[in-house]
Amino acid sequence: MKPLKILQIVPSISLVYGGPSQMIRGLSAAIAQQPAAAVSQVTILTTDSNGDVDETPLDVPLGVPVAEDGYEVIYFRCSPFRRYKFSTGLLTWLWANAHRYDIAHIHALFSPVSTTAATVCRWKNLPYIMRPLGTLDPADLQKKKQIKKIYASLLERPNLAGAAAIHFTSDLESKVSERFGVSTPGKVIPLGVALPTLPDQSASQLAIRERFDIPAERPIILFMSRVDPKKGFDLLLPALDKLHQDDKPFHFLLCGANPQDRAYETSIKGQVESSAWAKWATVVGFVSGELKAQILSAADVFVLPSYYENFGIAVAEAMAAKIPVVISDQVHIWPVIKASEAGWVVPTEVAALTAALSEAIAQPEMRSQRGENAQRCAKENYSWDAIAQLMLITYQQLLLK
Repeated sequence: MKPLKILQIVPSISLVYGGPSQMIRGLSAAIAQQPAAAVSQVTILTTDSNGDVDETPLDVPLGVPVAEDGYEVIYFRCSPFRRYKFSTGLLTWLWANAHRYDIAHIHALFSPVSTTAATVCRWKNLPYIMRPLGTLDPADLQKKKQIKKIYASLLERPNLAGAAAIHFTSDLESKVSERFGVSTPGKVIPLGVALPTLPDQSASQLAIRERFDIPAERPIILFMSRVDPKKGFDLLLPALDKLHQDDKPFHFLLCGANPQDRAYETSIKGQVESSAWAKWATVVGFVSGELKAQILSAADVFVLPSYYENFGIAVAEAMAAKIPVVISDQVHIWPVIKASEAGWVVPTEVAALTAALSEAIAQPEMRSQRGENAQRCAKENYSWDAIAQLMLITYQQLLLK
């Protein structure tokens, strides 16, 4: 079989949109590093979107290939409809160049540019895979239900029916996702995580505790994800209230933002800063680079009690950093975490979450062991190289049908 030319199409790869967008870089780099006999080109098509409300667009060249780690990125201006990351330039380019590629991997449903890109691929006879990013979860489909029902009937159902496969990132995502009656096969391939090179743990603990005025005896509970209602803040904040009432010391670091809903982000910040345990918490906002690495190295336990999470890239990233995790059983990689004893898995209930956090902060030896298990689990299950190999085999098999 000839070396493949592969398109990755995603509304944005800006850091502000978190893991689901950023993973495209990791996937593309890992695929590009496969043998030249299997892959000849990997191209990401995306927009310059860098937030939907108050951020300026990415400062990148537009309409020309930008070389990255073995792959290339072509950015297009968001125009019109910046909020929805739509780009007529991207679609025009795809219409003219689809014939140069063997397969497209389209990331996101119910996103106008992804939806229209899938339609272009159908019309141009370019085989494509669609990754829903959790948008087919019944809970997510309840948001703007009537609009999504019409959108799905007119646009996404034909796109799913015409796809070579639907890419799910966990068995649970595949099991619960709505298919709108189509028979397109599902392929379960997890996301990867780059095993981080973290700074020295003792130095990071000292630096982070000094920076945020955290006493040495207080375990650091870390939330590092998008600030969104589905992340379970209505469970997490009451659980932290209860820990405070029971005089169980902790310090909560809230690292994250929501460029699509600043009002909700501000609301959560206000609730933390007006709580009885406000002195036991720091709202850090969005983090990246050296500060993110320091925080990951310094944290004692990671928490994400989401109501639905098709994968949970932030969880896998924390595990790779040797942090034990406290997650809900709606984070769809929970069976792997439970089996490897990489943390605590709880139902979406305040009492259960409180109990797990209480045990985690009270038992440093257990935290340490589960942190070791977490890192081992991440290495075994979420290595980008292994996932790229599996993805490439999937592309090749689909093209042979």
